[in-house]
Amino acid sequence: MAKVHIKVGDTVYIRTGKDRAKTGEVTKVLTSTGRVVVKGVNVVKKHQKPNNQNQAGGIVEKEAPIAAANCMLVCDSCKKPVKIGYKFNEAGDKVRICKACGAEIETVSHAAKA
Repeated sequence: MAKVHIKVGDTVYIRTGKDRAKTGEVTKVLTSTGRVVVKGVNVVKKHQKPNNQNQAGGIVEKEAPIAAANCMLVCDSCKKPVKIGYKFNEAGDKVRICKACGAEIETVSHAAKA
């Protein structure tokens, strides 16, 4: 499995490719391939056959995965794309920190989003 520094719910900045300089929220992380799916980025058209879920079929637009190495995390306090580091907080938990300002990067949990 590839090491991925990005988690679901993070806001990321796209560094390279056709969607360079866009930002978006991570909706899915594929650790086996080291790729992430970002909302509104790398939108591709797929020819879909009709089935039970999609009666009409046709051409469907969907987000395709991009390499996690091409994404930079956007710091909540800096509001800029930054490199991240890791440290242990007072409670003994390993947390991500912003290398630019030193602030702790909050992880959005699935329960908090729902």
